[in-house]
Amino acid sequence: MLESNFQETKEILRSAIKDHIDLKITTGLNIAGTVLIDLAVSQGFDGDVVFVDTNYHFSETLSFFAYLKSRYQSANFITLKPKAPFEDGYLIDPVACCSQNKVEPLEDFLAATMPSAILNGRTRESASTRNTLGALEDGNPIRLNPLYRWERKDLESYAKSYDLRLHPLYSQGYLSMGCWPCTAAVKAGEDIRAGRFVGQGRTECGIWTKTKPPAQEA
Repeated sequence: MLESNFQETKEILRSAIKDHIDLKITTGLNIAGTVLIDLAVSQGFDGDVVFVDTNYHFSETLSFFAYLKSRYQSANFITLKPKAPFEDGYLIDPVACCSQNKVEPLEDFLAATMPSAILNGRTRESASTRNTLGALEDGNPIRLNPLYRWERKDLESYAKSYDLRLHPLYSQGYLSMGCWPCTAAVKAGEDIRAGRFVGQGRTECGIWTKTKPPAQEA
C-alpha cells in the first residue's frame, strides 16, 4: 500500500467529516466499500452508511451487511428497498431492473435527505469507465472518492493489516458484488468488473452513470 495514497485518503476523510455534518456513505459491500467504512469510522465518521437491498442480493451479501452493522456500531447503517419492485425484471429488461430496484431507491433517499456530500468506494482501477476518476466530483451532493487511486493490491493489503473480514464471496472470485442474477465470479486475468452484467454489454448498474451530479449533466 502506497503511504502517500493512505495519507491522502485519511486527509480527504477528515476534511469531509469536518466540513459536511450530513455526510453519508453509499456502499455495495465490495472490498473497497469495506475498507472505506473502516477508514471513515477510524477518522470519526458516525453518519449514515447506505445500502440498497434490491431483493436480488446473494444471501451472503445480506449477512455481511448485518455483520458490518454489528462491527461498526458508531455508524448508522440504513437499508433502502424499492417502493415498487420490478419482479423478475432481470429476465424482462435488466437495465430497467437496475433502474427501478437499485438506482431509484437511492435517488429518492438522496432527494429526501439532501446531503451536501456522499462518500463512496469507487477506484480508478475498478472499471474502465472510472479510469479518470478524481477525489471529488462537484455537484449536489458532492461526490467524494477517497480511494480513487487505490488498487486491488492496496485494498487487500489494508484489509490484511487491519484484520478486516471481507464479503464471503470475494475469495471465490466475486471481485465486484451485485445481484445474483447478473453477477458471476471473475476468472484469472479478467477485469475486476468482468463478472458484472455478463453478456449485456455494460459494466455499470446506473448508480454512478445515470445519477450524475448536476454540474456534470449535459
